[in-house]
Amino acid sequence: MNDGNGWTRCDRGHRHWGRFGAAGLLLTDGRRVLLQHRAVWTHEGGTWAVPGGARDSHEEPITAALREAAEEADLDPAAVTPFAEWIDDHGGWSYTTIVARAASSLSLAPANAESTAIRWWAIDEVDGLELHDGFAGSWPRLRRLIGSGAALP
Repeated sequence: MNDGNGWTRCDRGHRHWGRFGAAGLLLTDGRRVLLQHRAVWTHEGGTWAVPGGARDSHEEPITAALREAAEEADLDPAAVTPFAEWIDDHGGWSYTTIVARAASSLSLAPANAESTAIRWWAIDEVDGLELHDGFAGSWPRLRRLIGSGAALP
């Protein structure tokens, strides 16, 4: 359907991509996280963030996050186990990060032009990267969630 693509403004006056919000997938193996290096033509291009993007009107955040990770990193959704989520709510618009464990050792690569690299980073290295502003703001909370480990229903 792809009806979520487009810019919108939240109640705070910020401009966001995703008419119905957005979602992304933070994949971890417990020691590392998988991040996407965003192509320069994308919003905040040249930065590192989770694979993610606009939600369609009919999509739950977990569905959108897994779809985006498949589109951008060629991820098989069956290879991960979601166990937590973080919602960055801006009033009228939100970004939901789904946190998941890799079911096995995954070697992923960019699957479309939105990514220049897909790479595993040690958790302690993430703070030293040039991060997308939204991901940077959520990273401290997401880092704490990585250790929680209980599966989502």
